[in-house]
Amino acid sequence: MQAIGRRSSPSGGRGFPGRGKDTGGRVAALGWPRLRAPRFVAARPLLPIRSVESEPELWALVLAGGDGTRLQGLTRRVAGAPIPKQYCRLLGDRTLLEATLDRVRAIAPPGRTVAIVNRDHLPLARGQLATLPAENVLVQPRNRDTGPGLLLSLLALARRDPRALVAVFPSDHYVAAPEVLAVHVRTAARTAALLPAKVALLGIPPERPDAEYGYIEPGMPVGAGATAFHVAAFWEKPDVPTARGIIARGGLWNAFLLVGRIGRLLELLAIARPADFERLWSAADDAERLAATYAALAPWNFSRDFLAEAADHLVVEPAVGTGWSDWGTPESVLRTLRALRQPPPWESAAPAPAA
Repeated sequence: MQAIGRRSSPSGGRGFPGRGKDTGGRVAALGWPRLRAPRFVAARPLLPIRSVESEPELWALVLAGGDGTRLQGLTRRVAGAPIPKQYCRLLGDRTLLEATLDRVRAIAPPGRTVAIVNRDHLPLARGQLATLPAENVLVQPRNRDTGPGLLLSLLALARRDPRALVAVFPSDHYVAAPEVLAVHVRTAARTAALLPAKVALLGIPPERPDAEYGYIEPGMPVGAGATAFHVAAFWEKPDVPTARGIIARGGLWNAFLLVGRIGRLLELLAIARPADFERLWSAADDAERLAATYAALAPWNFSRDFLAEAADHLVVEPAVGTGWSDWGTPESVLRTLRALRQPPPWESAAPAPAA
């Protein structure tokens, strides 16, 4: 197997080599200072991490544009139609999207919470997003995987608050202990506020080697007394033997939960995906042009095609005790339900309406 994640070299500063023209003019136009990642030198002494006087003010970005094709067999049985899993009530009386919005409310108020959905999902999504202001619901013309949707969302947020600190949340995951997750998100936010050139990921302690997950391999602590670590390597869905070795070195599951400065995220994305950055920046305010732009975009995955190439610019905060699962397969849903001693909802006599 070819490793997409690569171990960081002691000299650091890997960045995104050979990624085309610089779009720094567009980035600078949004009004934030250009930030450079510090060079990672393995032998440097650890310095105490400063404290922040108050909790950083966060924006929350909820990603609800996935099609959830792997769970459509289950959602058909529960909802009567093969709908994306984030709009389905797989456990209890709330959909995964509604449960995500409830979790996010402990971290950012609705006025600073933005969700992105697909245009063809709007009939399902509108009622479930009713707690958000209308202007905080972003609509992408179609699903082009996580990369374009996240980039489009960050560009929209940057027009409103270019210096904001943003936490990103998938809308289709399960979390048993949302209050514990909120503590870890706030800790990652403090780390990102203190290290503005870094993007802070939350890493989940693995329960088993699993080829369906990405892995974050921690390096050195970011400072004396810190709970976060530099990222030595990012592995996207390695095979089981490789995953077993990563876990033995302290590797964590990638939960696709991250916190960073919008300016830094966009600066890195402008380097990594310059053509997509330019196209989406130019078309974001014109619905017809955006639809044509999206139709021509090649899909790309934020974890595989961005995070796996950006290890030098990442830190990871281990998130212990959250009870997290991505519910990406029927088996992972059943694993959670068995742990909860809950019968599968699709065994009920009648499907529950989705919205």
